[in-house]
Amino acid sequence: MAVLTAAVEGIVDEVVLRKVCDYAGASIGIVYGRSGKSYVLSRLSGYNNSARFRHWVVLLDLDNDAICAPAILPSWLPNPSQLMRLRVAVREVEAWIIADAERLASFLAVAVRDIPASPDELADPKLAVVNLARGSRRRAIRDDMVPKPGSGQSVGPAYASRMIEFLQDPKLGWRADVASLNSESLRKCIAAITGLAGQGYPGA
Repeated sequence: MAVLTAAVEGIVDEVVLRKVCDYAGASIGIVYGRSGKSYVLSRLSGYNNSARFRHWVVLLDLDNDAICAPAILPSWLPNPSQLMRLRVAVREVEAWIIADAERLASFLAVAVRDIPASPDELADPKLAVVNLARGSRRRAIRDDMVPKPGSGQSVGPAYASRMIEFLQDPKLGWRADVASLNSESLRKCIAAITGLAGQGYPGA
């Protein structure tokens, strides 16, 4: 199995990317970033330079930086190295999580019909997850994932840990293969990593 070096915005993104890589026939070794998008973007040229010699995957959220990923990629990374794969979740990695509707509904204790049908079209997928949690039948989910009134926070105090719990559950957790059926940006990411995993080193 190919071992990739990675950079991500945060810990939830890292867990998602590890699951995606595992499905795509790769694994992740060293992970950089975890300090937000601006941090990763400020170091992207260095990561790209490293990708002349080793396999790299960088995962970023599109957010509202552009209308679509192809519109922003050239400005973020004009000349990607042969072993660099810069992938963009539309518009946030939560869209990929939402794309496994059945499992997410079970975890959040909400009806499957309440899960957005087209996650890649959501303007704010993270907010969509929080709003789903707001309607959970489980008080613990509501307490952990929904921000307290007046807190000024966009998510609850244990939002990230709950997301990671869902992603990593070996029996009832998130499935990259199922989610890819409902998210084009996830399908493209899987295809890119699959191709990278099978690619040798330049000149080898």
